[in-house]
Amino acid sequence: MALEITDATFDEVVLKSDKPVLVDFWAAWCGPCRMVGPIIEQISDEYEGKAVVGKVDVDANQEFAAKYGVRNIPTVLVFQNGEVVGRQVGVSPKNVYADALDSLL
Repeated sequence: MALEITDATFDEVVLKSDKPVLVDFWAAWCGPCRMVGPIIEQISDEYEGKAVVGKVDVDANQEFAAKYGVRNIPTVLVFQNGEVVGRQVGVSPKNVYADALDSLL
């Protein structure tokens, strides 16, 4: 299951991680976000122990969404060593997210 990441935990969970991190910026009212959600959950299960996979509810946690210029949701950012190394805006097939993580493993 994907981690619920908040503004309070973002620094520790994402920026200080020694593994690649995939973060889905989403909101409950967003239709396309509901399409991406199950894909993110599958990725979370498949990459358990190899990468960190989490979700940020942009309605409740706006600090890092603003910091990383998330203007449209869903936006999926991939981090390595605290830096953004990938960005996918909108709905994409599962392999796009998997390939982004695979390239870092």
